[in-house]
Amino acid sequence: MTPTKFDAIIVGSGPNGLAGAVRLAEAGASVLVMEGAETIGGGMRTEALTQPGFKHDVCSTVHPLALASPYFRQLDLSQHGVRWIHPPIPLAHPLDDGTAVRLERSVEATACRLGRDEKTYLRLMQPFLNEGMGFFDDLLGPLHLPGSPFAYARFGWIGFSSAERLARRFKTGPARALLAGLAAHSMLPLNASLTGAIGMVLALLAHQVGWPFSEGGSQKIAEALAGNLRANGGVIETGTWVEHIEALPQAKIYMLNTSARNAIAMVGERLTGRYRAQLQRYRYGPGVFKIDYALDGPIPWRALDCHRAGTLHLGGTFEEIAAAEQAVWAGKHPAQPFVLLTQPSRFDPERAPEGRHTAWAYCHVPHGSTSDMTAAIEAQIERFAPGFSDRILVRRTMTAVEMESYNPNYVGGDINGGVQDWRQFFSRPALRRVPYATSDPGIFLCSSATPPGGGVHGMCGYFAAEAARRQLDI
Repeated sequence: MTPTKFDAIIVGSGPNGLAGAVRLAEAGASVLVMEGAETIGGGMRTEALTQPGFKHDVCSTVHPLALASPYFRQLDLSQHGVRWIHPPIPLAHPLDDGTAVRLERSVEATACRLGRDEKTYLRLMQPFLNEGMGFFDDLLGPLHLPGSPFAYARFGWIGFSSAERLARRFKTGPARALLAGLAAHSMLPLNASLTGAIGMVLALLAHQVGWPFSEGGSQKIAEALAGNLRANGGVIETGTWVEHIEALPQAKIYMLNTSARNAIAMVGERLTGRYRAQLQRYRYGPGVFKIDYALDGPIPWRALDCHRAGTLHLGGTFEEIAAAEQAVWAGKHPAQPFVLLTQPSRFDPERAPEGRHTAWAYCHVPHGSTSDMTAAIEAQIERFAPGFSDRILVRRTMTAVEMESYNPNYVGGDINGGVQDWRQFFSRPALRRVPYATSDPGIFLCSSATPPGGGVHGMCGYFAAEAARRQLDI
């Protein structure tokens, strides 16, 4: 029988909710995780979205941050059933001349294919790679005194600039295109501050840890965390949506793996007016339109390098990608969107029946969009893989609004949990000394609305748990 009183109750079983729960359980707290859906995972779910035998990751598939995460490294997810698959090439960015620029595990191998930009790329990346994993330990957390202050300061000086400004260092179109695709993950216009930093971090992750898949699907990561939690005495309940804190069992502290908006709905009357107003001012960014594919064969890429890449950036030149992202930020649906695509079954045969394949693609759209971007996305794929449409057995689409219906944390379809510009990078969701603590000492936030933001790394949950531990005195 489930106990009626816990030290801590966590609402939501995404990567941050589970990571925070594990951290508290390790420290000896009695922990209950409440999940509204029938399965755990949040952004780490794998389902048969199209046909039986095809395994699709509903949200995230590629997990460099899971390998870089200080807490996930400590837990060693591989000891709990996660097997990482590294495609031969982490990322390929096809171009209209039939070639592709490659982001490889080796920084030297990547640079040597950039022609006149070889030395520029090495000068940009190598100093931070020399810092090892400590560099990512500094990045993946709230504002603090870094362990490598000189490297951190150098990165801030370079990375605080926009991708547009950073691209001026490069002389060749392929190098600029590579940077554009990486920086566009920010879901910001490429002339915005910090887009350069986000692009650099993704490149550095590829060189330091790779861009791997979890064999069998991202659900395996959720199951590994859940297994660790249960081994430490934690309890998980699924299938119960929590609309208000009063519906929960009694606990000493509550941790909410929810958006700032949903936190207000759940606990608003327990918060001070000033703090509640700060949450209400929290800004959300563009959404995504996503397509999952069941295919009767591999995608027929024109560039050979694309066949060996786990992730593809489809958008052409820096200028094209910048124009598409600027249009989205202005509330428009670009005719030629920047498309992110993964093809995990190329490297993980568990994902599809023999001879068949899975893939997903998404593009950015205005916040709260209900528009169907299927034709625009598939035109971009066909541009670099003629004959792709003939391979489609079944497609399953999700608009930005449907993404939020699936996961309420994706407000307006924003999978980053809120705008990650300079105004909200370290002050999300409110400017506080401990950003995970609310105005109520018994309530904490642990979602991607807190530092370090979006991604499967669990660090929002870890730091929220550390703050909650001080409250619990454990």
